Amino acid sequence: MSRLRVRLTPRGGRNAIEALRDGVLHVRVSTPPVDGAANRALVELVAERLDVPKSSVSIATGATSRHKVLEVSGLDDAALASRFCREGD
Repeated sequence: MSRLRVRLTPRGGRNAIEALRDGVLHVRVSTPPVDGAANRALVELVAERLDVPKSSVSIATGATSRHKVLEVSGLDDAALASRFCREGD
């Protein structure tokens, strides 16, 4: 299981993975942080980018914060980093 530090911007206008800077993945989602909607959108977006099932991505810490730690099962740290660093990201 790998861990991924994330800075989430809810109500960001669109769903997008912006950048991986200093070991922190910057992500924006269009949904507001109400009733866990932004967290669900984050999990869906990250799972889609990593090409893993949504059930493989969970929020380990920071459920009510912009700064979160995600746990991703089924990928090691090297595979996780390579999937976010492809195509000029």
